[in-house]
Amino acid sequence: MSDLREAAMTSKAWPFEEARRLLKRYEKKPPEKGYVLFETGYGPSGLPHIGTFGEVARTTMIRRAFEVISDIPTKLICFSDDLDGMRKVPGNVPNPEMLREHLQRPLTDVPDPFGTHESFGAHNNAMLNRFLDTFGFEYEFISSTDFYRSGRFDEVLLRAAERYDAVMEVMLKSLRDERRETYSIFLPIHPDTGRVLYVPMKNVDAAKGEITFNDEDGREITLPVTGGNVKLQWKPDFGARWAALDVDFEMYGKDHSTNTPIYDGICEILGGRKPEHFTYELFLDANGQKISKTTGNGVSIDEWLTYASTESLSYFMYLKPKTAKRMHFDVIPKAVDEYHQQLRAYPKQDVAGQANNPVWHIHAGDVPESKMVVPFSMLLNLASAAGAEDKDAMWGFIKRYAPEATPETHPDLDQAAGFAVRYYEDFVKPTKTFRAPDEKERAAMEDLASRLEAHDGPTDDETLQTIVFAVGKEHGFEPLRDWFKALYEVLLGQSQGPRFGGFVALYGVAESVALIRKGLAGELA
Repeated sequence: MSDLREAAMTSKAWPFEEARRLLKRYEKKPPEKGYVLFETGYGPSGLPHIGTFGEVARTTMIRRAFEVISDIPTKLICFSDDLDGMRKVPGNVPNPEMLREHLQRPLTDVPDPFGTHESFGAHNNAMLNRFLDTFGFEYEFISSTDFYRSGRFDEVLLRAAERYDAVMEVMLKSLRDERRETYSIFLPIHPDTGRVLYVPMKNVDAAKGEITFNDEDGREITLPVTGGNVKLQWKPDFGARWAALDVDFEMYGKDHSTNTPIYDGICEILGGRKPEHFTYELFLDANGQKISKTTGNGVSIDEWLTYASTESLSYFMYLKPKTAKRMHFDVIPKAVDEYHQQLRAYPKQDVAGQANNPVWHIHAGDVPESKMVVPFSMLLNLASAAGAEDKDAMWGFIKRYAPEATPETHPDLDQAAGFAVRYYEDFVKPTKTFRAPDEKERAAMEDLASRLEAHDGPTDDETLQTIVFAVGKEHGFEPLRDWFKALYEVLLGQSQGPRFGGFVALYGVAESVALIRKGLAGELA
């Protein structure tokens, strides 16, 4: 057994824990289909959002962990529920009026409001595929429309007609009395209007594989359950899909967790083996509300990638998946810096430590070297103090701080400098609030400016931090963090900031002295 496999068998990293649980499923014999199947589902009623990415990213992390501890091949399917009827018009799309006349029609039969694809469902599927490809995921995409209409689902649909009463029994237990009266696991698609109908069944003929119902006008219609004439309600669809594809693993949000017994029960009734599950906590926006793809609150994938690297987003997804986390713009700088801290730690760790490091799971063991010699948070403060409008201006300061660095040799730093300018302009600058120093702070800052001006020794982080530290102590700041808070509020317009000696080293001693004198003169407030 390799050192990594041995470490993975005891690692407390959650992807390895889940992979070991999945491996037990096949401890007696390998899967007859020849591979272990991971699945993620996607409801394309709105534009793809960051929670969808998180589901695929986390599933991929478990898949890669499984491949370390087992030689059984794996597959990942991304399944789009695009045959669902469009229940309401999303609030964040163009031409909403055009969509209203297509309510209740399958998303793949609704015109594309963006005018770029053959349907709204196709547009949203393309968006999903685009961002999955951006992150380099390996997956097979399956459209629900194609799955139903091509006949791939026919065998399980016929079995659902044959075992209709048993599946209905599972569902009826979960429904309120008034809903039970009209509920059916089958949703016919009207042959004339093309709308998905929520109507009770008059008859289910298992022998013929047909259903009979009355449409909204009272007309009796009989349709085969096969060939895309009928779709399953979403809860039965979950379990039926598991049975049809022989899914081994699927994760989903906490809002699905109460339905797990329903999904599992239907899967087993329809001849399948229930998969292993993983339930994650939901993402929240800045106000603590659940992120919704329909309302478009929270941070979108494109928005995150406007201000930070793809790897920083993957890092955020790795962290504590069973804990609810706020997903808003303020978390981006922290995620960037923590990701690079883990990159720097990785080469110094033993195999067991590396197996527990998030970057192993982000990069599936092929971990790059961090060239971020300046933290992202420091770059933000540099952009602020220097009034930098592009990354070239930032490099003027970076080169003095790290003479060996260039955009070519340090591409991650070059990319981050551009991100920092953009993030500063959009999020930091509009909220900055400078203040004047009080008498005690003024005396200390005048002293600091004088000492820095007179300093003719080394200008590295530690030396300069010692000077800043000594001034705060000598001027009686207790606790000392009040001194640093004053520096941040007077000079940078914020209550938190970087290690100030490091900032002076990056920005420049003379430039920092000038900044302090501006603050003392009231030119910043």
